[in-house]
Amino acid sequence: MNGHDEAAEGALLAHLSEDDRDYLLAMGTRRRFRANAFVLMEGDPSDHVHVLVSGWVRVSTIVEDGREVLFGLRGPGEVLGDLAAINGWARTASCRAIEPCTTVQLTGAQFLAVLRTRPEIAIATLKTVAARLRAAESARVDSAAFDVSRRVAVVLLRLAEEHGRRVPEGVVIEAALSQADIAAQIGAARRTVARALAVLRQRGIVETGRRRILIRQLRVLRAFARSEPNGTQGP
Repeated sequence: MNGHDEAAEGALLAHLSEDDRDYLLAMGTRRRFRANAFVLMEGDPSDHVHVLVSGWVRVSTIVEDGREVLFGLRGPGEVLGDLAAINGWARTASCRAIEPCTTVQLTGAQFLAVLRTRPEIAIATLKTVAARLRAAESARVDSAAFDVSRRVAVVLLRLAEEHGRRVPEGVVIEAALSQADIAAQIGAARRTVARALAVLRQRGIVETGRRRILIRQLRVLRAFARSEPNGTQGP
C-alpha cells in the first residue's frame, strides 16, 4: 500500500490492482484521527467516504437502552461510509478510532465518479459490501459475541504477557487453554467466546489452533482491549 499498513484481509484495497489503488487514493484528501476520535457519526447525513490507510476503527451503534453494540472492526484498506455515498442514507453506525488512524476522504460525488470510471473498483466495492452483509447475517446468530470480543481480547493480552513467546509472525501462546476456560474467566458462554474469537480471526488479528494462539496484530489487539464505548481508556 505504498508505505502504508498492509491491507486487512478482504478489504477493498486488497481486491484492487496497484494502479486502481493509486487512482482511488489520489482522488481524495488525507485525514488523520487520534485514538478514540469519531471518523463517522451515527445519524450524520453527510455522504463522504473514508478509505483507511493505517490504523483500526470499531463500528458500532447505540441501542435504545444506551448500550453500545459493536458490529465489528475495520482495518487498513477498508472503506467506511460507502453505503451513504451510494444510497444517500444517513449514517447507520459510528466509526471510532481505537488507535491513531489515517484515511483518504472522498466526497460522495468523487466516490461515485470513481465507481463509474473504474469498473474493477466498483466490483471490489460490491465484494466488500457482500462480505459485510454475510458477516452481519452470521452475527445475528449470536450478537453478544461482539460485546464479548473486548473481554476476550483482555484475556489474550494477559496470556501474551504471562506465557507469550515472540516469533516472526507475532506473539504465540502455547497453553492448554480451551474456549471453555476463557468463557469461565469472563463469565460468558463458550459458544459466545467461539464467535468472539472468530471475529478476531476474520480480521487477521489472531490465529488459533490446537493448544496454540498466535497474536498477529498485538498493537491492534491492545488498542481494542483498552477502548471503551464512552471514549475513555481502560486499565
